[in-house]
Parts: sequence; C-alpha cells; structure tokens
Amino acid sequence: MIIRDISEELIRSAAEYSVVTILGPRQSGKTTLAQMTFPDKPYFSMEDPDIRITTEADPRGFLGGIEEGAILDEIQRLPALLSYLQGMVDKDKRRGRFILTGSHQPRLHEAISQSLAGRTAMLTLWPFSNHELSRYKSVRRTVFGTIVRGCFPRLHEENIESRRFYNSYLQTYVERDVRALIQLRDLSQFQKFLTLLAGRVGQIVNLASLSNDVGVSATTIRDWISVLKASYIVFELPPFFENIQKRVIKSPKIYFTDTGLASFLLGIGTEEQAARDPLRGHLYENFIIGDIMKGALNKGIRPEIFFFRDSHGNEVDLLIREKGTLTPVEIKSSSTFSTDFMKGIERFQTLGIKRIAPGVVLYNGEQQFNVRGIRIFNPWLTEDIWKSLTYFQEKKKH
Repeated sequence: MIIRDISEELIRSAAEYSVVTILGPRQSGKTTLAQMTFPDKPYFSMEDPDIRITTEADPRGFLGGIEEGAILDEIQRLPALLSYLQGMVDKDKRRGRFILTGSHQPRLHEAISQSLAGRTAMLTLWPFSNHELSRYKSVRRTVFGTIVRGCFPRLHEENIESRRFYNSYLQTYVERDVRALIQLRDLSQFQKFLTLLAGRVGQIVNLASLSNDVGVSATTIRDWISVLKASYIVFELPPFFENIQKRVIKSPKIYFTDTGLASFLLGIGTEEQAARDPLRGHLYENFIIGDIMKGALNKGIRPEIFFFRDSHGNEVDLLIREKGTLTPVEIKSSSTFSTDFMKGIERFQTLGIKRIAPGVVLYNGEQQFNVRGIRIFNPWLTEDIWKSLTYFQEKKKH
C-alpha cells in the first residue's frame, strides 16, 4: 500500500489532539491508513460482533484494557462508547492516544458533538487521488480509463476486476448501510433511483422529476439523497449566490464520490465507452471536482467550493474560495482548447464581486498557456490540482 497524502496531516493532528477521527466512505483505506501510520497501536474493529458485544456489555472494562491508546475502527457501530472515552481523555490528555474511524456521518457526528467536541481532530479520507494513483508507475493510466475504473484502493492494490468490485460494493455496503439508516421497503426502487441519479451526475437534481421516474415521493428522494451523502456515496456542490442581484439558481448539483461507481451504475465498462458516452463531460467534471476535493481534504482543509448559474443560463462550473478570494474554474473534457471555454469566467468577472482571481480553464489537452490572464492547463498532468489552483491564486494576489 502506498503512503497516503493525508498521512502528514494525520500525524500532525495526533500531535495536537488526544483523539483523531478519520471519516470517509467504506473501502477508502481508513483502516489501512490508521494501521500504517500507527503500527504499534492495538486495533479493534466494532464491525467484529464479538468485540462489539463485549465492549457494549462492559465499556469501562474494555477501555481500561487499552489505557495507552488504540485504533477503534468503524466506531459508528457503537457510538455510546464515545461517552466513556470522553472521561478517559479528560483525565489523561496525552496526545494521539486514540485513532477512530467511521463511515456514517450523522451517527458519528452526533456522538462526537455530544462527547468529543474539542477533544478530537476530524479528517476525511476519500479513495485515491490522481496524485496518489500516479505512484503506481507500472500501470498505464488514462483519464477516462481511471474514471471508469474508479479510485478505491483495493481496485489498484489487488488488481480486482472493477465490475465485480462495484457489484459487491453496492450489495455489501451501500444497500446494507442504507437499510441501517432508513426503513427501506422496496430495494428495487432504491436501485432504480441510484441508476437514475448516476444519469444526473454533474447536474442540478430535480426532486419532482426523480420522484415521478422512481415512483416515490419527492420527500423520499430527498431522504435517500441525504442517506447517500451521509455514507459518502455522493456529495453536493452548493450554488454561489452571495451579493448577486440577478436571479440565480439556488439548488445544488450532485456528484458521486467515486466515478467508478457512477460508471458502473450507468453500464459504462470501458474507457472507449466513457469517451463516447453522452455523459462524458459530466463524468469528467465529476472526476476533476472530486480530485480537487481530495487534494484539499488530504491537507485537512474543508474546501469552500460552489458553482454559479443564473436564470439566463450563464454558468461557471466551479468557484473556489480560499482566503477570501474566489477563483472561477471551467472544466472541459475536450482535448482541443477553444476561447469559448472562457465565456462563463469572463461574464462572472463583470458581476462586480470583489476579490476574484483571473480564473482557470481545466481541459483534457496537452498544452499549458494563458489567454487574457486566464490560465489553461490539464489537471490530469498536474501532481496536486488543489495546490496548483490555490498557488496560482496566491501568486496573482501578490
């Protein structure tokens, strides 16, 4: 297993807090990260029924046996343990004693806010970033090939066939976790919903439309999306509408945390299919925005990112706010640059918003250059897309 980019932030966090909590989707590598970073810590998984039953029956006795600290995996399976952990770390404030991992936001966040607020650092680990995947030098990768294969560590570490992996992932984790969070009466409707949602990747989700297509209420669709967000299957990109007088769209866009899962749900199994599919541009946009998210999260940053669209159809794919400055970003899957790619950025520049960086166009071509102050480059060829975007912003500010 390669060393993850978030490792440095994890070590720094453990040097400052008694507890570090690592959140993220299942199979993103949280357990491996914790064990590789802290190989001397004993490991306990709350997914193990024997450990969970024993711990639930005698939490004080369990914690008393690991006074020096431990890795407690999938802690959302036993959130009540955190109340006992609070008393333990309050008495002994040694740094980096406990490393927790979890896959469900609501349960864990609620328990942490009640018991460990101010006592734990919070990190989020997604599947491999493009920078991390570049360490597999022996594997020839292409952007659309990676979009289809996805970025879950096991796919690349163990060379698992992606179709088999995602079929198992859906059945083992997604459906089970969904059932654990809501009362799911008809699994076939939820499966249909997942497929339809994948077909709307990178788009503003119309709850009424999905409701009609799936045959459930709009409230149910909203609840299902919330569950998928809670399990890190999808994430939303909120709209930007601050200090803008024009009528703007105020509903979020939806993206999948891993494009391999979205491709699987859409029946896209090869690089060639992805490159020809009508959703090619949306999948490419999903991959790039996801990679930007990973770059920030791996540095312990919760990125402020948005999209912009007004009622006249003027749009910017991505806005990144870092240190008070907005960087407008257009994302295009084309290998050939066109000055039309800059229109959305240049319109946005005329809205009178303060502190806007010149902007960036991310495209799939090989050349890197500047046009009218806007930087154009291929994010696939950039080691760290987040660093590249924010460095460029800082450079322009100075």
